[in-house]
Amino acid sequence: MSTHKPLPRWVDIALMPALNVALAFVVGGLAVAAVGEDPFRAMQVLIFGAFGYGEGWGFTLHFATSFVFTGLAVAVAYHAGLFNIGGEGQAYVAGLGAIMVALWLDQTHWVFVLVGSTFAAMTFGAIWAMIPGYLQAKRGSHIVITTIMFNFIASAFMSYMLAQVITRPGANAETETIAETGRLPLMSDFLPVFTFSPLNITFFIGILSLIFVYVLIWHTKLGYQIRTLGANPEAARYAGISAVAIIIIVMAISGALAGLMAVNEAVGVQKRLGVGYVQGFGFVGIAVAFMGRAHPIGIALAALLFGALYQGGQELAFVMPSVSSDLVVVIQALVILFTGAMSEMFKPVLLRLFNRASGEPETVGD
Repeated sequence: MSTHKPLPRWVDIALMPALNVALAFVVGGLAVAAVGEDPFRAMQVLIFGAFGYGEGWGFTLHFATSFVFTGLAVAVAYHAGLFNIGGEGQAYVAGLGAIMVALWLDQTHWVFVLVGSTFAAMTFGAIWAMIPGYLQAKRGSHIVITTIMFNFIASAFMSYMLAQVITRPGANAETETIAETGRLPLMSDFLPVFTFSPLNITFFIGILSLIFVYVLIWHTKLGYQIRTLGANPEAARYAGISAVAIIIIVMAISGALAGLMAVNEAVGVQKRLGVGYVQGFGFVGIAVAFMGRAHPIGIALAALLFGALYQGGQELAFVMPSVSSDLVVVIQALVILFTGAMSEMFKPVLLRLFNRASGEPETVGD
């Protein structure tokens, strides 16, 4: 019988993900070398593109903000034992609510646009996520299957709405543009170092969302019920916790968080809604949540990493044309592979090392 002591929390949250990311970059470097480029120079270009100048930082933080929203959406559901992979569809439908309210209020002031579009995005995202939650809680439908299906339903629904209902006259499936008076301020309006980047004040909503989820999960009665249900559904039932109510509430919160991405992308940056504006960020949120161990601090760091990969990858493809955008996607996929599906790869080695350092025997007989 194994007597391994559990790994320290910092090892599980920080060290193992760091080792997985390092391995992903090593394998990615081999792929870069295979096309005849210097992997060390490629790494320098990628890091400089993400963090070497103000505009790069702005793009990195902009992408990271969206990943924070979708990562938190996955994490909240995960704590309740649910695997919400419908963030893509929830964010897509939330864009409809966000842009409708933004266009309605864009002749007033950006504060009203921000508040109104945020509330609308959260509401639409919550409603879209509550439906699979209800089906899981009341009908026994598996949340993974229903959220996958609702991604496709959302895509078809939004394509129809954008092409036939709310499209701007003469445009190809996109809405009107938000008027100048209602546009959200860019961070470059306050900090010139971010000039030419899309980073906007939604960044602060991302920070508030991280704090909100931390307080919710670890410092509220509802958070305790969520974690109890996720850890042991039977114990939760004996404790009088309603699984039906918790599942529906959790999915609503999860969908609302995913919906906030619409405020950042559609209202804050594109200032209109177009087909496919989500760009797969909902799926990236799954990797962000698991790499961050479903903890807000870990999610913030993972979101920053993926933001750097997106921005640095664009710089890499521009500076080193032989490293195509497809190869950049391969590097991103390797990070997802090693930090997601193979995230526990280093755990046995680390367990042995830490137990040996503490003087604990590795195993004892039955």
